[in-house]
Amino acid sequence: MKDYSKIIRRSIFIFLQNFQFFTTTAAVLAFPFAASILMIQAFVPSTCFLQAIHDHLHALFDAAGLPSSSKLFILFNSKLSQTFAISFLAFPFTLSSLLFARASVIEALTDQKSSKKTAFSSFNSLYSSLLFTQLCNSIVIISANATCCTLLFFAFKIFSYGFNLSSPRFILFISATGAIIYSIFLASTLIICNLALVLSGMEKIGGYMAILKGCFLIRGRTATALALALISNLAFAAVEVLFEYRIINAYHHKSTGLSAIALEGTFIAYLYAILLVLDIISSCIFFECCKTGCQMDEEGCLPYQIEIKDRDHHAVLLIKNLRGAFMNSLSNSTDSALCIIQFSHEFVQI
Repeated sequence: MKDYSKIIRRSIFIFLQNFQFFTTTAAVLAFPFAASILMIQAFVPSTCFLQAIHDHLHALFDAAGLPSSSKLFILFNSKLSQTFAISFLAFPFTLSSLLFARASVIEALTDQKSSKKTAFSSFNSLYSSLLFTQLCNSIVIISANATCCTLLFFAFKIFSYGFNLSSPRFILFISATGAIIYSIFLASTLIICNLALVLSGMEKIGGYMAILKGCFLIRGRTATALALALISNLAFAAVEVLFEYRIINAYHHKSTGLSAIALEGTFIAYLYAILLVLDIISSCIFFECCKTGCQMDEEGCLPYQIEIKDRDHHAVLLIKNLRGAFMNSLSNSTDSALCIIQFSHEFVQI
């Protein structure tokens, strides 16, 4: 848990070391996404689009037999509808502005290590891998939400009809437990998807291969990742509250001129873009810590490196021990789901 403070300090140091680039090029690229998120979050609650999503989810929960009339499910439906609406409306900016900013930051960090300036073709290749991974991440996140809702439905059916436990207190207990499990599962999915994006940029691995490697790299460092995500979300939430208080309230009450509101709103959106750049930098540093970190087992520390390669239409996962000849080969054929894991006799099972 102490690693997250070191990652934050190092992120700030790298940001200040390349202050001019990160506050101009990277922040300007992230500015459209930041402005769109702030504007969408401010005006979506009053739109018919959000109400339509809310009504469809409410009807879906009713058809599934979930207690959609309870206060907890009303809150869950409201937040889920708002998340879907904001994600859908901001998706074009995610694929353009945010990925451009992410690619520029990753390219700057890799150039700092190699001391080489990359051409436009390299940036284009980097963006292509990020785009492919982002599309796969969207599918994974939607699948994770659908899986959680399905498991929640089965849990209610089992406890309500199988054990005849349908009291309001028990329903509230099951709802609260399901909400906690749902939050943890979704947070872990988002962390893996974010790590997969960084991995696809740093190692030019796109799509499901990056997600697969991210699942292996995150092992043993979930607490650090959750702490970093919590700090980032708190910073984003603070800026969003500032935008709501300073811009939206002033706009509705018409207490300030439009030019002053636009100027202050631009500054707050730029501050949000700066936080996005810092979040991308911290994600890259966290990836490096995962890549070069140590996996603790029963006997001690086993430093390892993970590589994923394509060989004859097979996805081959190589886990190399830095102290010896340890290698795990996970071969996943595109035509079958057979996984073969081979362990060296020199090392114990992980």
